[in-house]
Amino acid sequence: MSEAEGAGLRDVLVIGGGVAALVAARACAHVGLRVTVLEATDAVGGAVAGHEVAGMTLDSGAESFAVRRNTVAEFIDGLGLSGEVIAPNPAGAWLHLPANGSAPGSVSVPLPRAGVLGIPGSPLADDVRRVIGWGGAWRAYLDRLMPVLKIGREHSLGELVEKRMGRRVLDRLVEPVAGGVYSASAADLEVDLVAPGLNAALTTAGSLSGAVTAMRAAAPAGSAIGGLRGGMSRLVDALLADLDHYGVDVRTGSPVTALARTGGAVGSEKGSEAGSEQEPTWTVTLAAPAAPAAEGAAAALLGAATATGSTLEGRFVIIATPGAQALRLLAGVTPEALALAELDWPRPAAVELATIVIDAPALDEHPRGTGVLVGAGTPGVTAKALTHVSAKWAWVAEAAGPGRHVLRLSYGRAGQESPVAHLSDDDLRDLAVRDASALLGVDLDPAAVRGFARTVWGDALSPATIGAAGRVRRVRETLEAIPGIDITGAWLAGTGLASVIPDALAASSRVRHAALGL
Repeated sequence: MSEAEGAGLRDVLVIGGGVAALVAARACAHVGLRVTVLEATDAVGGAVAGHEVAGMTLDSGAESFAVRRNTVAEFIDGLGLSGEVIAPNPAGAWLHLPANGSAPGSVSVPLPRAGVLGIPGSPLADDVRRVIGWGGAWRAYLDRLMPVLKIGREHSLGELVEKRMGRRVLDRLVEPVAGGVYSASAADLEVDLVAPGLNAALTTAGSLSGAVTAMRAAAPAGSAIGGLRGGMSRLVDALLADLDHYGVDVRTGSPVTALARTGGAVGSEKGSEAGSEQEPTWTVTLAAPAAPAAEGAAAALLGAATATGSTLEGRFVIIATPGAQALRLLAGVTPEALALAELDWPRPAAVELATIVIDAPALDEHPRGTGVLVGAGTPGVTAKALTHVSAKWAWVAEAAGPGRHVLRLSYGRAGQESPVAHLSDDDLRDLAVRDASALLGVDLDPAAVRGFARTVWGDALSPATIGAAGRVRRVRETLEAIPGIDITGAWLAGTGLASVIPDALAASSRVRHAALGL
């Protein structure tokens, strides 16, 4: 390769700017590869970004990470942030549900603690009976007496819970958790993805409640999640600093509209020796930038100059975008990749977050713990969940100061139109204040709002729905047959940093080995 050619040809083009993209880019850059990151929006971070509200830097997406297997903590340690890891307030969340029986209105009760995804380990426990009543508790207890007729895997979480424990456990305990965590109905969630090990524990214990008890007993002591003092967006800041140190070219406002192979045979062995005739070259096409405001002939010239956009070339490509965008890009690569879009993908979830900073000394008592999960169909509330951020994280309370609170409400469920998409920002802010008043049991004054922000997530394919494992396997197998390309992201790896980071590292490892001829 000539020096001139090397100046224009990157080793690795990473499409996307979320955590998966940044992690993969970092790993490639650490072995000396020349890397360019292309992010469509004006900021990197994706679901782990931050924003400023009322003078505070707050998380606009993910606010915590799962501590299982210590995966994220070890990665954070490598970025020099180990001393900043903190645990949340252990107070726990509440449930906001339709009133029991035929009574009108709604009720708020603490979420039972001894459960997995809302499934109770002790159906007759006081905190469980408070939610599902005596009738629901006795029906759930029958699970202990029912034989496990089907040895093997149950697929639908909702079907499993209803069959073993009854409708009240499903509707009043499991569905609010499923909606709050996965924005989906429990009926659509794959058991092995949202509760790994539950099927095996069910077969061993002989009951669903016994399986839950065994899983909780085997879990490590302490909080199941952790966060970073100052917010999870500090992880993105640390990644960017490291990428800058290694000379990675990070470009925001660079949406990729097309991806094409410009060398190499489709059937060639992936990872062929660098520089061989079989090694592909990849070309990405960027959207044309908007022309600056101009008049007359100047406007026409500017429009003509920018209409075609630009292209970049790389030896390897890592796609790290949300699922729907990744499938669109893959459609132009090979017929097999085009066919991936025809799989039975779930409808992308349309979720919106409303963050409120409000002066409300009455919330100093944390009347609903660290947040509230809302049962579907609960009257008088549109939100599906509320996080009392300043009650959950001590650093947020310190930043806010006495009497000032940070609340974050979530709207939208998978398979449904967003209930707030048509609202203006002002109308959404007012709705969020009304919902927060109902969920927290405190009359909040809209005039006391000191800051508001709206975050929209509209292109997310759930990685936890039934059939997801087969679809993901098909995507990975298809790309394994195409040299020079890899893929990563939450829609393939699973929800949360504990799934995303290892998957991004694995994708970058495959690219590094191929690029270096190992």
